[in-house]
Amino acid sequence: MCATCGCGTDDSHDLKELDHHHHKKIVDVEKDVLHENNLLAQRNRGYFEAKNILALNLVSSPGSGKTSLLERTLIDLKNELDFAVIEGDQQTSNDADRIHATETKVTQINTGKGCHLDAHMVLHAVQGMKLTQNSILFIENVGNLICPAMFDLGEKERVVIISVTEGDDKPLKYPDMFYSSTLCIINKIDLLPYVPFDIEKVKANAKKVNHKLEIIELSCTSGEGLELWYNWLKSKVLAPEIA
Repeated sequence: MCATCGCGTDDSHDLKELDHHHHKKIVDVEKDVLHENNLLAQRNRGYFEAKNILALNLVSSPGSGKTSLLERTLIDLKNELDFAVIEGDQQTSNDADRIHATETKVTQINTGKGCHLDAHMVLHAVQGMKLTQNSILFIENVGNLICPAMFDLGEKERVVIISVTEGDDKPLKYPDMFYSSTLCIINKIDLLPYVPFDIEKVKANAKKVNHKLEIIELSCTSGEGLELWYNWLKSKVLAPEIA
């Protein structure tokens, strides 16, 4: 059970007990859960840094094109970079099967009723993957712009993906996710002539939430803008640590 957001709740008895507690007690429980998660996230981060693994947490709402972007990236750069993928979904291995078809090492995490990955899940997935040094680990989170924002997985970068088929007010509606991300990818720009989406407005809204946020516009279908994304990836792999 997730005590912070309530996802994965199977035990109604626990919920009833919380109802009888003072509100301050509930806040304390939330802090305890996040504290444990953050400790495990630090452990993950230490492992990634020791092996020079670039861990990227990919987050978005359902249907933004996360998996399509991953597929295209893994295929186009397979001769240049070493990749591994952790796939997070509530049910099925559909996305992991798509990644496996690119001949990339992949591990599936099914969260059941849970609406996000956490550091403990990633820790266990990584323990069985035998990741290589100087590689890139993509962690495709469960499609959700709320709960995943709360959980540090030990990643180096958090990449939020939105598509032009969504509202251009997404950054204002889900500010925590955009505030905690380092890169925003605006996907499916090939559909701009056919949808009422103001790309300059969404970029302005994103910058209101996080003025340091980098933004890349691209289309997995047409290939437009993909080179910018690939160059960003390569720069993060090669960039030295700054003290």
